[in-house]
Amino acid sequence: MLAHGAGAGMRHAFLQAIADALEGRRVATLRWEFPFMAAGKARPDRPEVAEAAVRAVWQAAAAQLPELPRFAGGKSFGGRMTSRAHAAQALPDVRGLVFLGFPLHPPDKPGIERAEHLASAGGPLLFLQGTRDELAPLPRLRPVVTKLGRRATLHVVDGADHGFDVLVRSGRTSAEVIDELANTIAAWMAKRAR
Repeated sequence: MLAHGAGAGMRHAFLQAIADALEGRRVATLRWEFPFMAAGKARPDRPEVAEAAVRAVWQAAAAQLPELPRFAGGKSFGGRMTSRAHAAQALPDVRGLVFLGFPLHPPDKPGIERAEHLASAGGPLLFLQGTRDELAPLPRLRPVVTKLGRRATLHVVDGADHGFDVLVRSGRTSAEVIDELANTIAAWMAKRAR
């Protein structure tokens, strides 16, 4: 179950690329939209509305595909709202949460308050973060992940920003970054799908 970020919906090129890459690794994705995006609004939903949407989509996915091992997460806002929903009321049978760029703090407002709920979000957690992510600088994020213990994994994407874009001078392409993300996610899920 893959939720979008605050600024772009489920059809955004990045989410499409991740979904396609995961499909190539035998991982199906269910992309969906928060109510604000479906209504064409620019301002994200309040947390309680977003969390209720996460739970509703999770329940619908479980009803449609009860035999499949299920994971949840998303890009930035989508991952954070998914983990908040899970922390408030556990998503039944979730095998783990995946964060594509966890937004540790808002732009220009450094802090770690947005991660406080993660201690209550049970189960395995996979953080995929770029070294140039201004919403989660690694010196601030690493201690958060360490505090979560062995259930939390941090995968660092060299040269990537919050949107997983890389500079041309890095010598890396967007396709290489998508492959790295998909390989990491698929391998992590495979270990937890049994």
